[in-house]
Amino acid sequence: MVEDGPKGLRIAAVNPPARALGVTEGLSFTDARARAPQLEHEDIDRAADAQALAALAEWMMRWVPLVALHGEDAMILETTGCDHLYGGEADMAAAISAKMTASGFAHCIALASTPGAAFGLAHDPARSEAPFICAPGREKADLAGAPVTALRLSADASQLLRRFGLTRIGQLYTVDRKSLARRFNSREAADAVLLRLDQVLGLKTEPLDYVYPAPDYAVRLPCPEPLGDLEGVKEGLTRLMAKLTAELAGHGLGARLFDLRAFRSDGSVVSLSVSAARAVRDPAHIHRLFRDRLETLDPGFGIDLLLLEARRTSPMAESSPPLSGDLAGEGADEAALSRLADRIVAKLGEGAVTVSAPFESHLPERAERRLPYRGSLPDWRGQTAETGLRPLRLFNQPEPVDVMAEVPEGPPLRFVWRRVVRKVTRADGPERIAPEWWLSLAAPSSAASLKGATLDWLSPKMDPRADAAQIEKIRTQLQEDARAETRQALPRARDYYRVEDDTGRRYWLFRDGLYGDERGGTPRWFMHGLFS
Repeated sequence: MVEDGPKGLRIAAVNPPARALGVTEGLSFTDARARAPQLEHEDIDRAADAQALAALAEWMMRWVPLVALHGEDAMILETTGCDHLYGGEADMAAAISAKMTASGFAHCIALASTPGAAFGLAHDPARSEAPFICAPGREKADLAGAPVTALRLSADASQLLRRFGLTRIGQLYTVDRKSLARRFNSREAADAVLLRLDQVLGLKTEPLDYVYPAPDYAVRLPCPEPLGDLEGVKEGLTRLMAKLTAELAGHGLGARLFDLRAFRSDGSVVSLSVSAARAVRDPAHIHRLFRDRLETLDPGFGIDLLLLEARRTSPMAESSPPLSGDLAGEGADEAALSRLADRIVAKLGEGAVTVSAPFESHLPERAERRLPYRGSLPDWRGQTAETGLRPLRLFNQPEPVDVMAEVPEGPPLRFVWRRVVRKVTRADGPERIAPEWWLSLAAPSSAASLKGATLDWLSPKMDPRADAAQIEKIRTQLQEDARAETRQALPRARDYYRVEDDTGRRYWLFRDGLYGDERGGTPRWFMHGLFS
């Protein structure tokens, strides 16, 4: 496989027959053709390779929960606590190798106590294709003959080490660290070599970026024979849920997210996820959430293993149901609401269930927000006492009405709404709501800056022989216009009234603006809501 390099085509990857002819990675294509005239080549597709490696890493989660991608051709698996499930490290490595071979992947497996040592041993050309297991404490000895490229160094650092005659990792053990640092052009390059060496030997820890974070709890079900239909998958899921929920109950926990992974025999993975509004561990409820999603799962040529994971766990408070409705509390049963919301979300998708939550605003249309339901209802206590009585139905946009009042500042006597004349028999109010002036500071400043720009533009355009009084008169008029526009752009106060007409219907009206507030024209009336 070839790719473009700084000096033309270069070799990116080779197979064993080409390597036997002296062709290696990094060699120029011209030199490679000189060593092997009949060399076949194709352009390498790095994006497709990265996608395939990511899919393979997800497939590896059938053995371990933590898998990290490393470089362009390697994965690091955290096997701690997992090898005993397969009879030990040797049997586990053999099982992984057999699956890789059956899927057509050429590979090399090494197990060690540090990620760097495992990487170096797996990339040692002297190792055979059989899985190699490094005994604890043997990393230094087993890596002594590996090339320095197995330290995961940059190409420049590896080339510089070769110039010094340091081609094997074991040669670095006896070199004085200060002497080694002085041989490099920069301190950063020397520190990189020493850091990699310390990580390989376990003297310094190495953080890994895993493909998926570790689940809080997980259970797996190997299948003696590949599952080829959904009935087998449903039965497997039932067994997994019983085992997982029992484990959660033993710790007094519930989970809000459940992931089901089906590992198919062709090497692919199918994943399904369901979420709950609050922590749950009832198997019947979880099964209902998965029920509709399972219909979309394609077993393919068969499923070898099922994995069920619980994430976002939290303690669950145990409570007994009331003996009767009379003994139940006044509040809503949030557990029942959560179960209902979960079933709706499972049918319609995330975000299908929302609730109204209070928001800090004096204006009624801004006093609440729609938020996704997260297992609990917002606390509305005290909202009515602070703001006054509100109608059951509030319009999204207030509708204009024509009002006749006894006095300009008084309540309406008669109004026309939706082309129907309504006579007011009782009225209560006003409830004055001051404008939120701090939200509209930008608009007046923009108007003022626009008028200021007009004044600056007008001055050089005037006739220099014009009368000074005339110029000052025009300037004063423009400034007055700017102040008037600024006043009109400011929000206005509202006076709300609760009124009842002669048919018994009750309305919530408001007058937008006050007489003489100099913030626009004559105040206007609007219908904002209806009482029950």
